Amino acid sequence: MKDYFGYQGQIAVVTGAASGMGKATTEMLVDLGAKVYALDWQKVEVDGIEKYIHVDLSQKESIDQAFQEIPDHIHAFFGIAGVSGAKNDFITTCKIDLLSNQYICEEYLIHRMQKGDAIAFMTSTGGNGWEREDNKDIYLPVIQASGWDGKVAAIEKTGMSRMPGTMAYPFSKLAMNYLTVYLQSTFASQGIRVNAVLPGSTDTGMKDEFTQMAGGEEALLSHCGYAKRLATSEEMAMPIVFLNSVMASYISGEHLIVDFSQTSEEIAGIKPVGQVISLKGILEYMKNM
Repeated sequence: MKDYFGYQGQIAVVTGAASGMGKATTEMLVDLGAKVYALDWQKVEVDGIEKYIHVDLSQKESIDQAFQEIPDHIHAFFGIAGVSGAKNDFITTCKIDLLSNQYICEEYLIHRMQKGDAIAFMTSTGGNGWEREDNKDIYLPVIQASGWDGKVAAIEKTGMSRMPGTMAYPFSKLAMNYLTVYLQSTFASQGIRVNAVLPGSTDTGMKDEFTQMAGGEEALLSHCGYAKRLATSEEMAMPIVFLNSVMASYISGEHLIVDFSQTSEEIAGIKPVGQVISLKGILEYMKNM
């Protein structure tokens, strides 16, 4: 049988590989013959991986150490790791969900990838509205800031850093959806594709945290479209594995929304638009409190 996905013998790096979508992605890549370097804070229990690498994605030095253990040529990078912010402060959440991905791309992947290689992020439909000016005005200075420390300082300047870590989740996802496009001129111009999967509500280890953040299980299920159930981790892993495969060789800059039609009907005006974050609106509200 022809290897249509093209992962056989390829070096793949997966962050957040110990659980949920990251673990499901890692398992699929191993089955497809990839040599998987599995990064996570927790030990990765997946048979057949090339190597487990302990990493703290909130610490630049830990990321640097991890990439010393990864081959010089990386064929596919999967930025899947993320936290809800329920157990972290605002800046730590942003470091894990946003800064680590941009840092890895600009510090390592640009030097270790070649034409035909691919990058894919797992972001969120919680980042819908990323293109709106009232959001870009707040997160764009962070993306444009130089260096890890410069980006941390830019987060502090937004005025949002005193907010709970759960607010850093939508902040980071809005910024990550923009980052997917922002990176095109650097990577796609060299034949290295960059895409993102935007999951709707999914049953992962963070389900309880997201249920509380959404305001209850009914509210969480409202983001599942006609499926009327939470997606499985495997149902999010399959699209991201596809996007980084040779089957998607002419796809770059894509935001693949995986929520069983919820967002598409909102865009079409068939269903009322759900809550869309306005970072500028949140800041203005805070000032008037």
